[in-house]
Amino acid sequence: MSDMRTPLGRVRGLGSAREGTEHFWRQRLTAIANIPLTLFFLGLLISLNGAGFAETRAVLANPFVALVLLLFVVSGLYHMRLGMQVIIEDYIHGELMKLSLLLLNTFFTIAVGAAAAFALLKLAFGG
Repeated sequence: MSDMRTPLGRVRGLGSAREGTEHFWRQRLTAIANIPLTLFFLGLLISLNGAGFAETRAVLANPFVALVLLLFVVSGLYHMRLGMQVIIEDYIHGELMKLSLLLLNTFFTIAVGAAAAFALLKLAFGG
């Protein structure tokens, strides 16, 4: 009696998509990763308070700093996308609107990530 699906559901193979646990763990993993990355980012902001453009650019040109900031952006955006996906799936009931918002959520994340990565790499490589 471990299978709680209806006979029709068993025939069609319908049931759990088995993605809920994976989504849960990805969101938790990015949340944990964001803790040290955010602390680094805040420390960097505090250390650069009052610094001029040239000094800020020199700090961001450091490969370690640029890599950690890029990880901060990617992890933060992925975490945001996962969270917004849950909100959209839970609170938007029209299928067309839900699909549209999920697509916009993904495209927005990609656009912001690409812009942030371009800006960081341009500063890091002195363009």
